[in-house]
Amino acid sequence: MVRKIFALTLALILLSILNASAQTVEEILKKYYDSRGGYEKLKSVNTIKSTGTQLIMGMQIPFTIQQKRPNLIRIEATIQGQTMVQGFDGKTAWSINPLTGSTDPQILPEDQAKNIIEQADIDGYLVDYKEKGNTVELIGKEDLDSTQVYKLKVTLKDGDIRYNYLDAKNFLELKVIAKIKRQGTEIDAETYYSEYKEVDGIMMAHSFETKRGGTTISQITMNNIELNGEMDNALFKLPVTTVQK
Repeated sequence: MVRKIFALTLALILLSILNASAQTVEEILKKYYDSRGGYEKLKSVNTIKSTGTQLIMGMQIPFTIQQKRPNLIRIEATIQGQTMVQGFDGKTAWSINPLTGSTDPQILPEDQAKNIIEQADIDGYLVDYKEKGNTVELIGKEDLDSTQVYKLKVTLKDGDIRYNYLDAKNFLELKVIAKIKRQGTEIDAETYYSEYKEVDGIMMAHSFETKRGGTTISQITMNNIELNGEMDNALFKLPVTTVQK
């Protein structure tokens, strides 16, 4: 009886390995693109404007994110009646933070700049990953909260690691673990994606929950997402101070 149980367990393990290896990285990514609306549809998006709220440390923070190809982004968030801004114009990452006592724009330090530069990529690091200098490996197939998922290991061009978990049935992204090195310390953050809705033919998550050490540190809800609206490039440029003028 013990031998039969062992044989059955071994067979299930081997079957799981075979199922995972039956799919290649390129096949899985192709299905991921298709689940979102298709590669060509994704590449047709030139601008994204998102509005929503972030719940962090008991505070509800309204925000607006504006993105434009190729790598432009502007984020505005209102905290305690003050508007904080971060931007990237394709060359320089900058911020305005009146909570520090100054409304002058500041150049972001390298560690902080990496975060906003990554967000500036409309497609995300999985799309055209080779051209971006990233590598993607298929780790295998596993269970995530009773859902079968494919686990991908992504090594970004700068060396940071991401683990992406794609639903094995519909191939939408359910979870990302980010391993980020900042000032010599590695930080792990788990982000869960949910509330997928179709926006102009593209499936987009509208809810994001980020955890560290099993504790929720941030919850984001998208209230509205607009694609391909008009955006002036001046929105993203590092503002010029009165002194500089």
